[in-house]
Amino acid sequence: MRIDELEFSKVISEDLIQLDLKATSKIEVIEELTNLLYVNGFISDEEGFIKDVMYRENEGVTGLEKGIAIPHGKSAYVLKTSIAIGRTKKQIEWESMDGNPINIIILFAVKDTDKTTTHIKLLQKVAVLLSDEEKIEQFQILQTKEEILHLLSRNL
Repeated sequence: MRIDELEFSKVISEDLIQLDLKATSKIEVIEELTNLLYVNGFISDEEGFIKDVMYRENEGVTGLEKGIAIPHGKSAYVLKTSIAIGRTKKQIEWESMDGNPINIIILFAVKDTDKTTTHIKLLQKVAVLLSDEEKIEQFQILQTKEEILHLLSRNL
């Protein structure tokens, strides 16, 4: 599967975007986004998936720059590879490349069987998007789930 064949709409929908996260810590952010994945049928076990995400968090920095983090879990609890996106009102302490806190979180939920293909392609696409400062700024100011989806679908 080439990158351009990966249909973004299959891995993200409005149901997986929360622009007003209540979380005030990294674990709360991951719990809140994991719950979105769970209630929408993308993962089978919240607690198990959170453990897998936190295991990955301990392996390396997932905070990028300019307030964005991309935590991810390759997990047997993932039923369908997907991405949940959240934004917090307050900055969250998170290990990041620029040393600053974050407020936009893109959580990758990757099915074990997809870990070498889809996962890498999704990360590559999002990394390319997030290397564009203008896109990052748009993430910070967009007000609706529709606008976020449109930004992503136009650029991935």
